[in-house]
Amino acid sequence: MTIDDAPREALRGGPRELLRWVATGAAVSRADLSRLSGLSPSTVSQRVEALINQGLLEETGAGRSRGGRRPRQLAVPTGGAVVGAIDLGAHHARIGTLDLSGRVVQARTLPVRIEDGPETVLGRLLAEVTALAGSDPAAGGAAGALRGIGIGIPGPVQHSTGRIVSPSRMPGWNGFDVAAFCADHVDVPVIVDNDANLMALGAHRTAHAELDHAVYIKAGTGIGSGVISSGRLHRGAQGSAGDISHCRVVADPAPLCSCGNAGCLEAVASGAALVTALREQGVPVDDLTGVLRLIDDGDRHATALARQAGRAIGEILAVVVNFFNPQVVAIGGRLADCEPLLASMRATLYERCLPLATQTLLIERVATGQDVGITGAAHLVIDHVVAAHP
Repeated sequence: MTIDDAPREALRGGPRELLRWVATGAAVSRADLSRLSGLSPSTVSQRVEALINQGLLEETGAGRSRGGRRPRQLAVPTGGAVVGAIDLGAHHARIGTLDLSGRVVQARTLPVRIEDGPETVLGRLLAEVTALAGSDPAAGGAAGALRGIGIGIPGPVQHSTGRIVSPSRMPGWNGFDVAAFCADHVDVPVIVDNDANLMALGAHRTAHAELDHAVYIKAGTGIGSGVISSGRLHRGAQGSAGDISHCRVVADPAPLCSCGNAGCLEAVASGAALVTALREQGVPVDDLTGVLRLIDDGDRHATALARQAGRAIGEILAVVVNFFNPQVVAIGGRLADCEPLLASMRATLYERCLPLATQTLLIERVATGQDVGITGAAHLVIDHVVAAHP
């Protein structure tokens, strides 16, 4: 059993949570960790020593005494080790290095063409991240300080194998073994997951780590979602949990989806769908940026389509909320800034959900910005490093 598979109760006071408490400043000593976790001082000390030996924690001197010996202060190292992160999209990739607390040290956005194929795209991005780590002030300029790389893929990923399965908008990627390819190109662990899952992990750890159940939607060119259950990322049996893209929302006749079916949520409410629908109405628009500009300018065609998209997303999420009963539903991605879509989605949720399910439900935007994906990727790697050294 890995740390991701363990129940939340078993994680209380586990290595990952001890590390998180120190990283967030909630604890600065072993005594603080013992108080927060409810574990005995000897158990906490044993786990802290293991984290120090792994280079994930360090002692920084003596703290203030509350009577007796002054406690040794703990901190997450700010130098010497970083993790790399790649958040891949259809046209751009966000890459970065983050310290062991999950704080972004360096980040940049690079243009990519997903249709260039996995070897070309991933080969270039791995080289960029490795070079970034080598120039990283947090790593002291040493590429050897790179502890691992997390990669988010905009398509279905079998997490246990790192293999991409039937992506609808990634020609040439089906069946590609990302994990094996990366193992041949870098000498550190590489963890691969769906981009919506990494957005969910990054947003949850940053904004709602205290909550147990949450759903995070990524709405941009495509649509996906990530699910947090009992405080951990829930992937399901094969890694497809949260894939709302191809849930049907429109009866025939309906727009044909890239998966081959008709009326899927992605074919109706994604950024790509809005571009197609506007072009069919004779509105000249090149991409999602153009759609959002029209909406900001009050274009009635674009605004009406955005409201329809929000209702469609809300209808699918209403089923999810009634079934799963999360504490928060948050939407990220470029469409999260589209107020007509967000308002329509929120109204549909309240209309279609049971009152008990929405009584305390938070419905909001993901507020962590463009680095939320690489933040999730970094936490995925940090969790892996901690779990590998219990």
